[in-house]
Amino acid sequence: MSVRAADSTIVLKGARLFDGKSKALIQNGVVIVQGDKIVDVDSNIAIPSDAKVIDLGDVTLSPGFMDAHTHLTADYTDFNKRRLEELDLNVSEQAIRATAYARATVEAGFTTVRDVGSRFTASHEFVDVALRNSINKGVVIGPRMLVATHGIGATGGHFDPTSGFRDFLFGREPDYTDGIADGPDEIRKAVRFEVKNGADVIKAAVSGGVFSLADEVDTPQFTPAEMAALVDETHRLRKKVAVHCHGDQAARDAIQAGVDSIEHGSFMKPETLTLMKNKGTFLTPTLMATEWIMSKIDNYPPALQAKARAAAAARSDMFRNAVKMGVKISFGTDAAVFPHGQNAKEFALMTGLGMAPIDALKSATSNDAELLGIAQKTGTLEKGKLADIIAMPGDPTADITATERVSFVMKDGRIIRNGPATAPNSATSKSDTPVSAFAD
Repeated sequence: MSVRAADSTIVLKGARLFDGKSKALIQNGVVIVQGDKIVDVDSNIAIPSDAKVIDLGDVTLSPGFMDAHTHLTADYTDFNKRRLEELDLNVSEQAIRATAYARATVEAGFTTVRDVGSRFTASHEFVDVALRNSINKGVVIGPRMLVATHGIGATGGHFDPTSGFRDFLFGREPDYTDGIADGPDEIRKAVRFEVKNGADVIKAAVSGGVFSLADEVDTPQFTPAEMAALVDETHRLRKKVAVHCHGDQAARDAIQAGVDSIEHGSFMKPETLTLMKNKGTFLTPTLMATEWIMSKIDNYPPALQAKARAAAAARSDMFRNAVKMGVKISFGTDAAVFPHGQNAKEFALMTGLGMAPIDALKSATSNDAELLGIAQKTGTLEKGKLADIIAMPGDPTADITATERVSFVMKDGRIIRNGPATAPNSATSKSDTPVSAFAD
């Protein structure tokens, strides 16, 4: 279903309304939409006589959710299958699959995502840019996307696409055109190359990772000089910097250099979190990624199992500390590690580790909008903002899992979905993911 309020007016009504910024829900919520904008929002406001009224009943209206850490062009749910597809999957087929991932994501209520890395071994195709542009042009149904193209990393580091394969399997060593750069000057060159090719945000791997075979999960992979060059060049080009980082020392270096967000942050110590709070750096925790990996841990190679267990053991205390200390938290899941469309399961993990439900909702609306630099356009239900509006059953502050049952989605004033899902919200797998293993 795809209906848009052009010159006509659409009125959405729900038993409750979350505006994206308040500390409590508003009862008897009403949102008036004309074209792609919200023209009024409040409780029991006057309804224009010529408006089309959609009374959604016992739901909570909310700004469309955002996910600040996705990989919409990929499927990492089966590690061994992914490794084989890096060798034989045609990039055109990857692009077609990505349209299904995008559809599953927006139908789950996520109207905006930040795609933080689209890598395809031995290929320089920018599938994420193509997907973003196709969505913007109305060719493909999906969320608004801010894309990072290739992640930037060090030789042999987490983002090196040849790491773990035999030498020269792909004919050459990767370079800045693949996002692999060593030294401040090469990193600046990589940033410029990615912005030239359509990057909205720059993503870098500054510590080891779980899914890379040839590094330790918490080792620093950028020198302070390289980190400074990354941030300086990116900010000079008026883009934001997101860094993949599990390790504490790498996180400290990144925060001091001025990055905008730390992705994952598993091993960060309280002292580093204090620095993060003082600097105003966002934490994007990606709890769902660890949850999925640990539920499938026996399917991964032994080296990855050890790294995943170490990260999982550390991340819960880190997140609890971040919440208690008031670190700015942005909602991000690492979708692709788990099936696309299941993003909302992150909410239950966040609240299970001590975050108040209303704050979890803010993390996926106004907080993400601030991090992404689009707060002037979206992230809250306010007059003049884009009409990105969703509805979920009941009261999500009483039952946070209501976020997993979104029944209405409007993006840019266009109704994408109106009614419960007829199939699981997943474009990659029908498996359900447990959401309690670390919510203790």
